[in-house]
Amino acid sequence: MYYRLPLVLVLLLGCNNPLDINLSDDSDSSQTAAHGTDGTGATQTTRDPTTTGTGEVPTSTGSGASQTATEQSGSQSASQSGSETTEDISGTGTGTSSTGLDETTSTSSTTDTTDTTDTTGEPGTSTGGCMPKLGGPAPVVLGDPDNLAAAGAYAALAKTAITSVPGTSIAGGHVGISPAAASDITGFALVLHPTGVYATSPTVVEPGKIYAANYAVPTPANLTTAVLAMQAAYVDAAGRIPTDYLDLKSGNIGGLTLEPGIYTWGSTVLVPKDVTIEGCEDDVWIFQIAGDLNVSTAKNVILAGGAQAKNVFWQIAGQATIHADAHFEGIILSKTGITFQTNASLHGRALAQTMIAFDMNAVTTPASGQ
Repeated sequence: MYYRLPLVLVLLLGCNNPLDINLSDDSDSSQTAAHGTDGTGATQTTRDPTTTGTGEVPTSTGSGASQTATEQSGSQSASQSGSETTEDISGTGTGTSSTGLDETTSTSSTTDTTDTTDTTGEPGTSTGGCMPKLGGPAPVVLGDPDNLAAAGAYAALAKTAITSVPGTSIAGGHVGISPAAASDITGFALVLHPTGVYATSPTVVEPGKIYAANYAVPTPANLTTAVLAMQAAYVDAAGRIPTDYLDLKSGNIGGLTLEPGIYTWGSTVLVPKDVTIEGCEDDVWIFQIAGDLNVSTAKNVILAGGAQAKNVFWQIAGQATIHADAHFEGIILSKTGITFQTNASLHGRALAQTMIAFDMNAVTTPASGQ
C-alpha cells in the first residue's frame, strides 16, 4: 500500500523536518538506523517505528558489533560542536570504535591488560616475582662441593692452622689444611680412619670429614688443588670491576641495607649494627676489603628478599673477626686469618690463606652448595 501526499507538502517536509515514515508496508522487517545531516550539521536519525521510549536505536545482540552514537547517550552528536559524525555500522565483530566519538568512550569488546596486571588484578604490578639485578656480577667459582679437590667442598679450609674450643659444630662440608699437617689442627679430638685418608671428629658433623696434607693419598694432591682454587677465588673476587660502590660510608656499614653489586673499600670495614643484604636468589654481592673486617659483638649480617649466602663473597686482605654472639652470612675469602669468637655463628664458608680459629661456634654451609 502506498501513501499519497500533496507534492507541496512533501517538498516542505523534505526541506525542513524529517519524519519517521515507513514507506514499506512490510512492518515485520527490522531496519538499520540511517543517519544524515540537516543544514546545521546536526545528526539526523531515521528510526524503526516499532521502537518506543527514548527513541534509541535497538542494540545489536551480536558480539563485537559497534554501537552508533545515538546509543551512547542520544546527545553525542551535539557535543561535537556541530561537526558531522561518521560512524562504523559495519557490524564486522572487530570491535572497532566509531570515529568522531568522545575520546573517553571505548567500544572495544576486550581490553588486553596482561602486561600490566598481576594475578591479583592490581595494575602495574610485575608478575615475574623477584627480578635479579641486570648486569650484576657473576658468582665467584669455588667448584663442586662433592669434589675434594675443589674449594667448594670445604666448610673450613686453611693453610697453616685450624684451632677449636670444644663445643664448636661444623656441618655441611669438610675441614681441610694444607700444606700444614694434621698436628696443626687442634681441639678437634681427631680420630684417623684406618685408611689414613681422612679423620673424623665430634666437631665435624657427618658426613663431613677432616683432611690434612700428611694423610694418605689422594688427600695431599686433593688439598693442594683445593688450596690453589681457594687462592684463585680470592684473586678473582679482588679483581672484579667495575666497582658499584667505592668506600661506602668510609667502611662503617652498620645499619645499611646492601643491594647486589661490587663494593670496594681501601680500609677496614666495621659492622657495629646489623647489616641487611637484600636481593633475589640469583643476585651476587662481592665485597672487596683492603683492610680488616670486624663484626661487633651480637651484631648480625642478615639475608633478605631471597638473597643466598652462596652468592655473597667477602674478599678480605686483612684479618676477619666475627665477635662473640655475632652472626655472619657468606663466603669469607681471607688473605690472612679468620677468627670466630665465643658463640659466633657462620652460614657460609671460611677459607683462609693462614689460620682459622673457632670458639664454640656453629658453622653451616649453604644447602645448595657453591
